[in-house]
Amino acid sequence: MILITVAYRKSLLKSPSELIPCLFVYFRIRFNNSKKTFKMAKVFTDANFDSEVLQSDKVSIVDFWAEWCGPCRVVGPIVEELAKDYDGKAVIGKLNVDENPEVTTKYGIRNIPTLLFIKNGEVVDKQVGAVPKSVLEQKLQSHLS
Repeated sequence: MILITVAYRKSLLKSPSELIPCLFVYFRIRFNNSKKTFKMAKVFTDANFDSEVLQSDKVSIVDFWAEWCGPCRVVGPIVEELAKDYDGKAVIGKLNVDENPEVTTKYGIRNIPTLLFIKNGEVVDKQVGAVPKSVLEQKLQSHLS
């Protein structure tokens, strides 16, 4: 934070609005360099989708998202929380639709965020759009038993 303040005072930054990206970078560096480990949602891709999701013996939640999607930014932290809360009980992760067109096309994803609940290689439930954590937890709980 001190470095950013100094940079602003020395006119390296032209306006206060330029502080926002700097703060993001600062916190990202601090988070990545921290000694703590955090359970995070898995990152699914076209390459690992079969092995991570379809062949899993656990229920999987796949969050189809994109960086430019506003509602996806609302659902993202919820997915991260669920991944932490259900670690070992379910496979929970995210798939970027812009970077992974094969899986996106295979499941006919046209709107994002879309969350698919997959069990034994089959889609057992689906949620399109941003919803509260409680809704996703309720759906997940119904497929865990």
